[in-house]
Amino acid sequence: MTLIDLSAPPPVPAGILDALPRRVALTLLELQHVAAAAGGAPLPFEVRDPERPDGTGLDDRLGRSRPASDAAAYAEALAALHEPVSSLARRGLVDPEGAVDPGLAGAVGLLASPAVALDLEVVAEGVHARAWHRLSADAVATLATVDGLVFELAWFPAAQWPIELARIAALPEEAALRDSAVPRVVQLPYELADAAAEAVRTDRADLLAVLAEQHAAVTDATGSPLSAVDAGAVLRGLALEARGRLRAMVADATRTPTATVGVVSWTLLADGWHALRTRHAADGDRVEVRRVDASDLAADLAPVLAEVAR
Repeated sequence: MTLIDLSAPPPVPAGILDALPRRVALTLLELQHVAAAAGGAPLPFEVRDPERPDGTGLDDRLGRSRPASDAAAYAEALAALHEPVSSLARRGLVDPEGAVDPGLAGAVGLLASPAVALDLEVVAEGVHARAWHRLSADAVATLATVDGLVFELAWFPAAQWPIELARIAALPEEAALRDSAVPRVVQLPYELADAAAEAVRTDRADLLAVLAEQHAAVTDATGSPLSAVDAGAVLRGLALEARGRLRAMVADATRTPTATVGVVSWTLLADGWHALRTRHAADGDRVEVRRVDASDLAADLAPVLAEVAR
């Protein structure tokens, strides 16, 4: 057996470290200090006073509202955060003269003035994460959080972006996956999918059998209609297996005001992620539900991102 000597790593090719993402964990107070030092660069969210909920703060940008008890806990945790300048200095992110690390300042600056803005929201396995990805020329800066208190700030060449997108869609190793009643590819009218979801939301799952009578409208990857039994299983699977969601919104930040270009949506079913793709047909809009992996997110976003480049 040959052992690898980790104490003497092989030489790193010149320039490879420059291509690797740099990541820094920052508390909210540290992030705000870096933004102020970067010429007052605006962050991609607003922080709401926990004592004065007004519907415009970070919780709302995260797609959730915070109960009163949680708001009190959040305010307490926020008040307990360390003073930002000293905590940044201890990690070498602020020099003795008080200047912020140039990489940090540059990343926050890129967040504030990109060409393309991508906002992502992921709800899965009890975690509610939000990430902001910003592209300018050949560089990308990202900011992500799950609690609004601690953030990951990263920056890297645009060539690394697909890998970073896969990170946010990756499911935890302990996620329990099983077979799904939904095939790898299936299509159905948007109204039918919406009606099935509404039936479950209103505790009328018994209506799924009635909806399945429209089985000729549910087709497989080849466009062939599913049987009534299979169509009913698909509707039940889509409605009852849903355990998470991913939403990515792309905007052209060069326009004033910023213009939304498109949205990519995934749903987390029993066997993993499924992309929801709208297909226009002569008889109305249809939804294609296709099994995907985390590594497919970049490819799913590519057509939308291409719209910005036009």
